[in-house]
Amino acid sequence: MSNETAYRHIAVIDIGKTNAKVVVLDAETGAELVAVKTANSVLKSGPYPHYDIEGLWDFIVSALKGFASTPGFDAISITTHGASAVMLAADGNLAMPVLDYEHDYPQALQDAYARLRPDFSETFSPGLSVGLNVGAQIHYLKSIFPADFAHVATIVTYPQYWALRLSGIAANEVTSLGCHTDLWNPTTQSYSSLVDTLGIRTLMAPIHSAFDALGPVLPTLAADIGLAQAVPVYCGIHDSNASLLPHLVENEAPFAVVSTGTWVISFGVGGDLAHLDPERDALANVDAYGRAVPSARFMGGREFEILAAEIGTAPTAAVEGALETVIEKGLMLLPNVVEGSGPFPGRKMQWVGNATDTAERLAAVSLYLALMTEACLDLIGAKGPIFVEGPFALNRAYLVALAAVTSSDVIALPGSTGTSQGAALLTGIRPAAVAENAPVRAELRGLQRYQQVWRDALAD
Repeated sequence: MSNETAYRHIAVIDIGKTNAKVVVLDAETGAELVAVKTANSVLKSGPYPHYDIEGLWDFIVSALKGFASTPGFDAISITTHGASAVMLAADGNLAMPVLDYEHDYPQALQDAYARLRPDFSETFSPGLSVGLNVGAQIHYLKSIFPADFAHVATIVTYPQYWALRLSGIAANEVTSLGCHTDLWNPTTQSYSSLVDTLGIRTLMAPIHSAFDALGPVLPTLAADIGLAQAVPVYCGIHDSNASLLPHLVENEAPFAVVSTGTWVISFGVGGDLAHLDPERDALANVDAYGRAVPSARFMGGREFEILAAEIGTAPTAAVEGALETVIEKGLMLLPNVVEGSGPFPGRKMQWVGNATDTAERLAAVSLYLALMTEACLDLIGAKGPIFVEGPFALNRAYLVALAAVTSSDVIALPGSTGTSQGAALLTGIRPAAVAENAPVRAELRGLQRYQQVWRDALAD
């Protein structure tokens, strides 16, 4: 990937499940020059919970206006969370509100969809809870709101919706289609049989590469933002795949990437799809080049937020220092803090042992998160070094615990997230040179027995 485009600054729209941000990155260094953030709220009004699309759009336009002259930007890229698609009317406006993927459906509807969806062997997409399969969302919208759905003229994946609003060009893209939607067959690199089962093939926008420049910012919008020249809008990418992209460019397989945010998603680069267990939230993602990548996940960031709010905070060194004490005492947390996904579905959170010390409880949480990550890595047959990016890259106790439970080198890549940097690479710039972090290598006294007790408790 060369810097043939010679962009100086890349504006990235980065919409996560919890927060949305707009950043401007320096093309040479990858540094964030400026950034603004807002909560990604879910509106409870209307027929079902849905994203505040107009609120997000106002935030995006306001941010781009603020950055247009200082520091300025000469390309726009986009990354968003997965499990979302947008139903558009013929005039390009929303035909239906953009459904929150955490909305739950009546059991009868879930059962009806389960009978429709393709086998895992076709899509490598497991049957997930709530609306985590986009196919289930479309089935729900079509079944419960047929009159509204009759006005749907185009369906686009979520990053590409924002690209459409900026450029006027409707597109779909494989990293979002291949993110447990049930709509994609990664083996044939084409739509799955579900698009015909649901009768939506003619509604699906044309597929573009994540690396495609769809077009410049629309003239009226460009004038409103204050752009002095044409600024290309790139097609965009699913956020976990944005995090993965710099690693694909820079490293040779096999290796693993643990992308942390609301979800902790593990990618086994260089692995195969032969042994994935759909009952345990293992699946194939599709990378920016269209290749299937074995993946597994759990909602670790959300779990950590819940637990930290309950437990409180402690100095980083104290939490790391408490790891062996926790192991010796046998204090452990069993899954799941957030139910309905992950490698141990159907289980409910349980503490084993008692501790009132805040650092010890947080150390036990770090061990829990490391053991959950190790279970995900095992499910996808991951080999080689483990790169951790996102918020957990700053959690030293987690890094030490993960290195110890996997007996692997763990390389932390701190930063707000890797999603913005990965999305910027779609414009053709080189990955920024980063300081080589020393791998974390760790042994924890008594860990082997602790691990076995934890696993045995889950086997009961």
